[in-house]
Amino acid sequence: MQLLADVALLALWLASGRNAAMALEIRYVMAAAAMLLAWVGVYNATRVPSLKDVRIDIAGLPPQFDGYTLVQLTDLHISRLFPAGWTRAVVDRTKALDVDLIVITGDVIDGSLAMRRADVEPLRDLRARDGVFMSPGNHEYFLGYQEWMRHFAEMGMHILANDQVVLRRQGGNLILVGVTDRTAPATGMPPPDLAAALAGAPAGAPILLLDHQPGPAHTAAACGVSLQLSGHTHGGMIPGLDRLVAMGNKGFVSGRYMVDGMTLYVNNGTGIWPGFAMRLGRPAELTRITLHRKS
Repeated sequence: MQLLADVALLALWLASGRNAAMALEIRYVMAAAAMLLAWVGVYNATRVPSLKDVRIDIAGLPPQFDGYTLVQLTDLHISRLFPAGWTRAVVDRTKALDVDLIVITGDVIDGSLAMRRADVEPLRDLRARDGVFMSPGNHEYFLGYQEWMRHFAEMGMHILANDQVVLRRQGGNLILVGVTDRTAPATGMPPPDLAAALAGAPAGAPILLLDHQPGPAHTAAACGVSLQLSGHTHGGMIPGLDRLVAMGNKGFVSGRYMVDGMTLYVNNGTGIWPGFAMRLGRPAELTRITLHRKS
C-alpha cells in the first residue's frame, strides 16, 4: 500500500511539476490500514471455516441419489498453523452435518507423520453413512506419501488413487473415482490415470471425480465425468493474486464452472498453505454439497 502511494505521488509530481509530498499523518493512516488488512487476512485464513451449501444438478442421477449429501474437505494443510485443536473443530462441525459421504481432495497435511501424528488424529472420528474417501494432493507426495497413505487408511479413510468405488442405493449406482496428483511422477509415483480408474465401472452411472488440481477438467469431461471436485488453488487467496493462480490452473480458481457439459467445483479450501496464510475476499469453506437429479 505504501508503495502504491509513492507511485501515485511520483505520477502526480511528473504530471504537475509540483511537490506532492504526502503529509506524515496520511502515511501513518495508510500504514495502519495495511496492518489492519494483514491482520484480517491472517484471521480469515486461520479461522475454522463457515459452512457453505452448494446444490449441484446432475443429468442421469438415479432417483435413489436425489438429495444425496456430501461434505468436501480439501487443503486442510494440518501443521503448526492448523494443529489438533483446529482439526478437532473442523471434524466436529463436519460430523454435526450428518451427511451421506465425506470426501477429501488432497493436501491434508504439511509435515511428516512423525511431526503431525497428533494433529491429524481427530480425523479418525470422521463418519458418514457411505464412508470417508480421499484422493492425494501434491503435498502428500512431498512429505512421505506411502507412510501417510498407510496411516490414513489405518484411520478409516478409503484412498482413491487411480481407483473407484461404486456407491449403491436400492438398485441405483453412483461411481466415485479418485486420481493421483500431477506431481506424483516427480517423486517416482504413478501419474493420474483416469481411464484406468474407470475401468470396469457400471455403464450409464454418473461419475463423481476427486482430483486435487482442477486443471485437467476438460480431460475429465471427455471421459464422461459428471462432477469433478477439486481444491489446490485456495480460491486465489487475495484479489489480484487470483489472476496469477488462474494462469496456472487453466483459468479455474474458485467455485462452479461448466466444462464441456461437466460441472467442476473448485473449493476455496478448508485450510491454507502456511507459507502464505492470507485470505481477503476468498474465504475458506466447509462445503456441503447436495446432489439433485437434473430435470
